[in-house]
Amino acid sequence: MTRREELEKSASLQDELRRMQNGEPYDAHTPEMRAWRGEVKKLLRRLNITEYHEPTMASITRELLPNSAPDVFVEPPFHCDYGNLIIAGEGVFINFGCIILDGGGVHIGRRTLIAPGVHIYTAEHPLNADERDEWEMCRPVRIGERCWIGGDVTICPGVTIGDRTVIGAGSVVVRDIPSDCVAVGNPCRVVKRVNGKQDE
Repeated sequence: MTRREELEKSASLQDELRRMQNGEPYDAHTPEMRAWRGEVKKLLRRLNITEYHEPTMASITRELLPNSAPDVFVEPPFHCDYGNLIIAGEGVFINFGCIILDGGGVHIGRRTLIAPGVHIYTAEHPLNADERDEWEMCRPVRIGERCWIGGDVTICPGVTIGDRTVIGAGSVVVRDIPSDCVAVGNPCRVVKRVNGKQDE
């Protein structure tokens, strides 16, 4: 039995994972939660020291991202919290240096391109310091199909980005962005409609 299989039997771990994925307050620092993420870090180490042309690259990626399409390509280095909460569709490409905090679930539509240095966060913390010491929570991020997320973009918890949209490099996305547009800036805002769509 592997360490991950042992951890999966823990009622404490399952309770915290359920809370995390349901957007409820949870404790990310229990021994079981730390151990679970530790197992993910072992997979990340294997991924990040493997050359992309090695035959093991695809199998490590599938093990790290078991709920994503088999052809998802991740260019190392890459970092995430859980891996199994990233659901990426066919043809998704994730470039160098991306960080995905996927506790709340991250859905990436097919043929979406993620440029270098993109950060996607589902985790958030209370503003009150006493509460922040005790718990955190997550909100899911959803990115549509055939999007292009530019370099060094930051996507904050709870954001949905529509299909075929382009997010300009360096943007900070704090609210939903519709389909078929170009959006840029901090905070990110729509500046142009594309793909034959007219400004509304």
